Amino acid sequence: MFVKNAMIPKHKCYVVNENDSIEKTLEVLEHHKIDGLPVLSNDKYVGVVSRYNIYESYFLSGMEREKFLKETRATDIAIHQDKFLIESNVFEDTLVELQDFPILSVIDENKKFLGLITRYDVLDQFKSAFGMERKGVRIAFTSVETEGRIARLGDIIQQYSESVISLVTFDATDKLLRRIVLKIEKKDNIDKFITKLEKSGFRILDIHEEE
Repeated sequence: MFVKNAMIPKHKCYVVNENDSIEKTLEVLEHHKIDGLPVLSNDKYVGVVSRYNIYESYFLSGMEREKFLKETRATDIAIHQDKFLIESNVFEDTLVELQDFPILSVIDENKKFLGLITRYDVLDQFKSAFGMERKGVRIAFTSVETEGRIARLGDIIQQYSESVISLVTFDATDKLLRRIVLKIEKKDNIDKFITKLEKSGFRILDIHEEE
């Protein structure tokens, strides 16, 4: 999946213009109860302002409060000018980039602002990947890391006509093992399915029914 498939589109984003005053910027932040805003020059991304860097800039400016609020522009204190995502980035790129800031702007190759990715969006995608919003049976197991094991798992799933909600794999501590989390719809044949997995060399770690 690409970043553009998970972002909040521009028409749903709150932004400020580069020439907007800090007073207006704070009004937008307060009104929408958010912590940061993209700063745009027409439709081009030029940085981000946040509550924290507004307060920091004020204390470092030595200006009177009212003067700072009315005369300082959003672009004067904007940060992260070079921190953004390109629409064609793969979604995994967000995991690293969002460590330091709660929002990231998505732009095209000409720096045109297209939308936002937030930490909430990332968590939401992970919930979807794990099928957390759907009822089912979650089965965690390990498999020896050999060629054809995932294909074998697919054969067993097909054999028992299981309806897969999600399938996620991880590297286990032992590099010869792979940890797998499978979530399927609850059926009457679950015991037979589990038995088949075990007989096929999959080591069951946990079975949990999620309501």
